[in-house]
Amino acid sequence: MSTNKQANRLIHEESPYLLQHAYNPVDWFPWGKEAFAKAKTEDKPIFLSIGYSTCHWCHVMERESFEDGEVADLLNRHFVSIKVDREERPDIDSIYMSVCQAMTGHGGWPLTVFMTPDAKPFYTGTYFPKTDRLGMPGLLTILKRVHTLWTDRRKVLTGSAEKVVEAMGERVTGDTIMDHDELITRAYEVFRMSFDNAYGGFGSSPKFPTPHNLVFLLRYWYVYKDNVALSMAEKTLDAMYRGGIFDHIGFGFSRYSTDNKWLVPHFEKMLYDNALLAMAYLEVYRAVRKEKYAHAAKQVFTYVLRDMTSPEGAFWPAEDADSEGEEGKFYLWTLDEVIKVLGDKDGERFAGLFDITERGNFEGKNIPNRINIQASESDMEFIERCRERLFRYREQRTRPFRDDKVMTSWNGLMIAAMAMGGRILDDARYTEAAEKACRFIMERLVREDGRLMTSWRDGSASIPAYADDYTFLIWGLVELYETTYKPEYLIEALELNDDLLKLFWDGQDGGLFLYGDDAEKLIMRPKEVYDGAMPSANSAAALNFLRLSQLTGSTDLSDLAQRLFDAFNREVSLSPHSHAFFLSALLFFKSKPREVIIAADTETEDVPRMLRIINKSPDPFVSSILYTDKHRELAGVIPSIDEYRAIDGRPTAYICRDFACQQPITDIQEFEKCFTQGADVTG
Repeated sequence: MSTNKQANRLIHEESPYLLQHAYNPVDWFPWGKEAFAKAKTEDKPIFLSIGYSTCHWCHVMERESFEDGEVADLLNRHFVSIKVDREERPDIDSIYMSVCQAMTGHGGWPLTVFMTPDAKPFYTGTYFPKTDRLGMPGLLTILKRVHTLWTDRRKVLTGSAEKVVEAMGERVTGDTIMDHDELITRAYEVFRMSFDNAYGGFGSSPKFPTPHNLVFLLRYWYVYKDNVALSMAEKTLDAMYRGGIFDHIGFGFSRYSTDNKWLVPHFEKMLYDNALLAMAYLEVYRAVRKEKYAHAAKQVFTYVLRDMTSPEGAFWPAEDADSEGEEGKFYLWTLDEVIKVLGDKDGERFAGLFDITERGNFEGKNIPNRINIQASESDMEFIERCRERLFRYREQRTRPFRDDKVMTSWNGLMIAAMAMGGRILDDARYTEAAEKACRFIMERLVREDGRLMTSWRDGSASIPAYADDYTFLIWGLVELYETTYKPEYLIEALELNDDLLKLFWDGQDGGLFLYGDDAEKLIMRPKEVYDGAMPSANSAAALNFLRLSQLTGSTDLSDLAQRLFDAFNREVSLSPHSHAFFLSALLFFKSKPREVIIAADTETEDVPRMLRIINKSPDPFVSSILYTDKHRELAGVIPSIDEYRAIDGRPTAYICRDFACQQPITDIQEFEKCFTQGADVTG
């Protein structure tokens, strides 16, 4: 943090990212009417800087430029400077990131935007050093150049801004329309061709986990019986877990790998990555029942529950890559340190198992990994014993900064992951954590009028939720319902889904807008379907609509999913593999998933046995409902549920698919046989 004594306007904000800049000498404004009014009154362009609290290069740019008096003087004299937390305002970030990508061919954070007083951008970039360096213009150079152009050639800049806004307002689509089979096949072919057979993952460096790509491959394998799809997913998940991108001492995954081997991570840890990765490991465990995948998911949950969970049970969003001003310092080891903690014999053995050497594998130090090292079963107890001692030693170091706000969207993802973990691993701890986080969201992030909010910190939640807040929370609620069978979760999911449609649905062209019709109106109102680091709101909504339709029998919801598929077909056809979660929803649709209703007068011991059989099935598409005297509330959202009754007082399973039901089953062995078959694909 800056040593400047005078606080700027950001001191009154809630966002940890904005507060990090509260003592910069730059006269920062938060996004709002005051900043734009000043720009118009004083006839100045706006300097917009967007980042987030655990962003390494955001910290670098702050140290080099925003804490620098020379840069601050130029900004304060000739510009109105606005700071935005991308996690707090994804609507603003989405619009200007799209502009940056269109203008420069790339994007990232910090995001730097120059724009007119009416918020129209004319120049963008990401990180800029303070002074010119290695062919990259420095911020001082750019500020002087923009000021000169604004003073002497205003029409050039404003004309450029008008063209940018006009172009961005036109939805980019191609002429190609692919049918569902072709979209799925094209995506699979790209993954297969770009797969790294040596180290897993796709392409070269940097490598991002992108777990929903792996989930698509797992579901493709299940539907089409293609073992190559399974092997690509397994090899990638194995490689990431063995690599340095996984924290072998304290657990949890870093954001991405800077190399092709998964050795050197960008050390920042994000809640959404760990939620999505946990779900991918659970999904592959469900598919092949290899304990190493269950173990990986459990270690992710151990990290989240220990380090990323608030006392009230909500999940925190991120931990920084930096500590004491150095990226990765908290996570790196020397051989001498390991031997000091473990002793000569154990230290040498542990070092040999985790590629820890005197020379080091990263800038003279070591990132523990097992990329090229096999460990026997007999090694595992030794590894865990040593790991605990090294972990306790590491805890004495200065920890990276942890963002302590609560984000609805990312909590929704971790609620979904924990609920899946509780169900698939049969561990109530994870279910309880999911329920506790869900209660927090419903109690602290829902206004009295029922409007969901996007983030909470220090008792305050002031920004209306976005489409992904709704869709990810609905996802979490559906997983919680199918884990606990408590009707309130399904009812809450349906109510939130109704709100989602009222606030975000495009009645003319279909699809969900990023921000609601009750939110601040920006220069454009985007709809996103690209599945980047996280699934898009529209992709998640498509799968939610189908799952809720399957659970409730509502054809209106399945029709909405079909409208989504149609609305984005041209866009997805341009690059099917960039929309893997969208295609996972298509796979759900094509698989004609099974719905299982278990009706019982009371919950005898056969009921949990039946539920465990469903949960152990490799079928990723099956949905299940439990209906006993404790679940009568379901009649309000599933009109036909009363038709399903226990036969002769025995728990009875009704298995339905494609609008047809099998004969009711009361025999456990017969019921279990139904879940040893794969999915049939027709149509």
